[in-house]
Amino acid sequence: MPSFTTSGLRLAYEVAGKGPPVLLIHGFASSGKVNWVDTGWVETLVEAGYQAITLDNRGHGQSDKPHDPEHYYPTQMAEDALALLDHLGIERAALLGYSMGARIAAFMAFNHPGRVVAAIFGGMGMNLINGLSDGNDIIAGLRAPDLSDLTHPTARQFRIFADHTGSDREALAACMETSRQPMARADVRRIEVPVLVAVGEADEMAGGPAALAELLPKGQALVIPKRDHMRATGDKVFKAATLEFLGRHSSDIPAS
Repeated sequence: MPSFTTSGLRLAYEVAGKGPPVLLIHGFASSGKVNWVDTGWVETLVEAGYQAITLDNRGHGQSDKPHDPEHYYPTQMAEDALALLDHLGIERAALLGYSMGARIAAFMAFNHPGRVVAAIFGGMGMNLINGLSDGNDIIAGLRAPDLSDLTHPTARQFRIFADHTGSDREALAACMETSRQPMARADVRRIEVPVLVAVGEADEMAGGPAALAELLPKGQALVIPKRDHMRATGDKVFKAATLEFLGRHSSDIPAS
């Protein structure tokens, strides 16, 4: 994978297709490939005439993996995403984030509204503000000597996922400590760009999408039918709604 360096870290990325750029920011313990390529998102966006840019967040995929929690605040990872746009010479892009990636997208849209045309917050509702209640259990699960030691369902789920993807579990534990930093309610109200908030109907990790969309000045809520947090990622309803949402704003995205 190609890479670039920012804040002393080497981060990996991929670019597919031509057209208005969409920066895809993956969730915790995932990667650009797992979150966006394997679920068909990159193919869907390219076929629809967009340029799909995937980034491996610090601590994930083929990017550098520091073990210090001080490297993983969402504001820092939002700056990584901005640095990638700078590296690629892209002035403005749409953002598609899932779970942790949606939190990163929110901080980027808040801090750099001039660089973001529109954003999709997938798998992230009111917990953008309320935080993640299972975070400490997930950290303990990642650091547990063996999967058989775990009984907490969410901790087991993320431990299995991390082992399946061959992740650096200590880097992920460090990431979980600080990347779940909530966004202030007042700051959510000041996000100027159009946002689609898309959450699975059975998602118990994200928090409700409607309440968050109501706080956003240009928010729109989508409930993804019959999907939980993990299974909503590549859902066809989610994809169709995203394409419709992007279509309403694609004329504002300079083609690259």
